[in-house]
Amino acid sequence: MRIGLVYDLFEDYPWMEGEAFDADAENEPEETVEALEAAFRALGHQPIRIGPARNLLPHIHAPGFDVGMSIAEGARSRNREGEAPALFELMGVPFLGSDALTMSVSLDKAWTKDLVAAAGVATPPHCLITPAGRVGELPSLPAFLKPRYEGSAKGLTAANKVHEAETLEHQANRLLSDYGQDVLVESFVEGSEFTVAVIGHNPVRTLPVIQRAIERESGIGLHVLERSGLPEKQYAWSLPGDLTSELENRLQQDAIAVFNKLECNDFARLDFRVDRDGTPWFLEINPLPTFAPDGTFAIMAELMGQSYPDFLASVLDESLRRISP
Repeated sequence: MRIGLVYDLFEDYPWMEGEAFDADAENEPEETVEALEAAFRALGHQPIRIGPARNLLPHIHAPGFDVGMSIAEGARSRNREGEAPALFELMGVPFLGSDALTMSVSLDKAWTKDLVAAAGVATPPHCLITPAGRVGELPSLPAFLKPRYEGSAKGLTAANKVHEAETLEHQANRLLSDYGQDVLVESFVEGSEFTVAVIGHNPVRTLPVIQRAIERESGIGLHVLERSGLPEKQYAWSLPGDLTSELENRLQQDAIAVFNKLECNDFARLDFRVDRDGTPWFLEINPLPTFAPDGTFAIMAELMGQSYPDFLASVLDESLRRISP
């Protein structure tokens, strides 16, 4: 089959004056597209590069490919990850991954948390700070502030963990100004952090759970602090959690429950914090995870004793079988 690949490379980001330094953080390096191409070719398919979602518009009436796949993040909208899936549907082309509704809802951290809570999975108490004021009850401090619909740690620094109401207001105003969207205020869960990948269909399954390094002083995930564009600093870090078989099973069950509640397809990555009493708390889900050769999925492949090309090919093959059994 001909596979139309939609993606945003770092150089594709449509910069505008005044945007935050990390506005392009979710875009991908060339190596990610090359890894996907190699996996599809290994399965006997022909990858066709489309580029950003806007490049699909000339294909509306004559797609030129049989199946679509998007890893494009888009820009400046909570619907941005759903642009390519919506266009695939308009063209009548089957595609890998979740649909536009799931992409948009899961990018909205506030709506996602409401659905996750409805599914019976614990998530930290939260409220929203909007340009018009606060929506909801302020959660207990310390709290962590996040732009409402961003990923890849966009907008996150050590200053986002706040201990006082005055600091919270100042930091919320900064995020409102820099990112032009509501701010999620979430009780900070002191403890350890884990990430869980879900793949497949009928039934879905999880990959080995990975613990993320925590910066010792702040308790914030090291991946937040060691990002491009932030001042370089040597951090002391630790892996404070004890990933017992019981905890891994609980995290995997919760991950599948969230994946199914949001009606995801084929693949997603979910982040959890585990408090000092051993209770897991859902943080976020990303149904558009990076497939970069140095990313989380590549690490999981190594833990499973597989080469990344073979692992990625198997994930994509299973996704293709879902849409063309």
